[in-house]
Amino acid sequence: MSSLCKELVTLQLGHYSNFVGTHWWNLQDASLSEELGEINSDVAFREGRTIDGQVTYTPRLIAMDLKGSLQTLRQEGCLYSTNKESSPISWEGPVTMHQESPVSKNPFLLDLDKLETGVLLAQVDSTKKCIVNRQLERVAKSYALEGSVRVWSDFLRIHLHPRTVSVIHQYNHGGETHRLEAFGQGEPLLQGPVLEDVEDRLHFFIEECDNLQGFQVLCDLTNGFSGLGSKVTELLQDSYGGKGILTWGMVPVTHPDTTPMKDIYHVINTALGMVHMANNSSFFCPLTLRGGLGRRPGPPVAFPHLTYDPSLWYHSSSVLALALDALTAPCRLRQNGVPVGQMADLLTGSGRKVVSAYGAVPLPMMQGATLPDALSSCADALPWRPLSTCPDGGGGQCFAQLLTLRGLDEQRLVSRALNGPQAPNALHGLKSGEDVLASYMASFYPTGDLAMHLLSSPSLLTPPFPRVFSSDLGEQGCLQSRYLAPAVPPTVSSVPVLSCLQSGPALGPWLAELHRAVGALNIRRLAPSFLSQGPELSEYEEALEQLRLLARCYRDDNRGAAHFSSEDSNDDSDD
Repeated sequence: MSSLCKELVTLQLGHYSNFVGTHWWNLQDASLSEELGEINSDVAFREGRTIDGQVTYTPRLIAMDLKGSLQTLRQEGCLYSTNKESSPISWEGPVTMHQESPVSKNPFLLDLDKLETGVLLAQVDSTKKCIVNRQLERVAKSYALEGSVRVWSDFLRIHLHPRTVSVIHQYNHGGETHRLEAFGQGEPLLQGPVLEDVEDRLHFFIEECDNLQGFQVLCDLTNGFSGLGSKVTELLQDSYGGKGILTWGMVPVTHPDTTPMKDIYHVINTALGMVHMANNSSFFCPLTLRGGLGRRPGPPVAFPHLTYDPSLWYHSSSVLALALDALTAPCRLRQNGVPVGQMADLLTGSGRKVVSAYGAVPLPMMQGATLPDALSSCADALPWRPLSTCPDGGGGQCFAQLLTLRGLDEQRLVSRALNGPQAPNALHGLKSGEDVLASYMASFYPTGDLAMHLLSSPSLLTPPFPRVFSSDLGEQGCLQSRYLAPAVPPTVSSVPVLSCLQSGPALGPWLAELHRAVGALNIRRLAPSFLSQGPELSEYEEALEQLRLLARCYRDDNRGAAHFSSEDSNDDSDD
């Protein structure tokens, strides 16, 4: 298949989405020195020049957030600053100066400032890029940012283009007033100056693309950004209808300063945002480590070899970013890539626009082991954990799956054991990694379409990725023998990851449960202020009906939304 670059424009809408996005871009930045690697960085990055002629390499990104969310980050960035002296003041009257104390930088940002003296991280020169990365790695042990990360720019290691950051000044990031908390507050934002600003930024990034494949949207799902995201995806669909739109609904495990009323808002925003963004996107996938999308979730998702703190956005967003790095790899491949539209075509038949995600972060395997060894050790249960709160069981039924495995070279994909009677099991006798993975998945899901991509390159971890890995992992993210493990656990620099996007019958009851949770709320009594900010009650009820019908699309009878008659829509037997 052609290696022609098919560009992708990313939009990040909301503070938690920018947390996940910052880790995701840091992961992409770590692989820039691999000039001919499996991932084509030109899909997500753009090359440009400063006014002084310096070559830059910046994300093809629009990041939207609220007033007060940037802290030390300059909205216009620093790559294209002119450093010209300001014009003299012509006022001859008395002048009073009020100077605000600058926001202090954490140790990582201070070190980054020092390292960038004479060497910009955004430069294309791969030799200089490697030098900067190695310098950061040497001082990585001194970084413990858990107590100093306040906003996403506190751990951003790359430069952004001046057209990237868009601040919504009508609402505050912190404080008790002017908060963007409801779906109805976000919807009307995309009009007037904000609409013009978004369209201007989109046109800038899109007009320089030669072969745009589509858009990746990361959107906060539980606050007012769900309403804004609904309008942004509608804009993308109306203006660029032939392009793919992959939308990820981001939900943190915990919210700061939450209240029972805010919890009600969260679940309503989630339901409305999911319905509207699914309608406007090629597919919609929630991403969260929360134990559920309702008001009373279960415990956070636990991984056997992670020690992350679910209450820290800095931690939970890093795990989701690692998973998202693998989930989105197919549309960023240099060879045999799958454009976002084809990814969606595989997963969204019969109106099933919502998909679920799963991830083994990392894939548990011993140092020196092979893929058949790793999969055989977890033959009784799949190695991954849910990343959308949807259980991965569908009675062995699945409509379609897209699997991505990162981090195993060709020698580790198949067994070194002899074939025939000497092989430990059937997986060890197969000739290719694709056959091993397909055979393993068939033992859990005998039916349904399966597509897979196997990448030898792992996800590279560079400072300031948090230390969320357990001490039993070695430098390459594999399990170490307790007899050979060093006294001081090494810093994990890369990890193998197995991810899965899935469409199956399990999504039906999951969506129906969300519908029941929202439908049980007497919104006019419990949250009258929600409707006062929009939508209208009739629009709210229509969205809930769409959610109910969406859940019915996942019945294992090959009937999609278009096949339901009015009689079907009045039948609540499956709710």
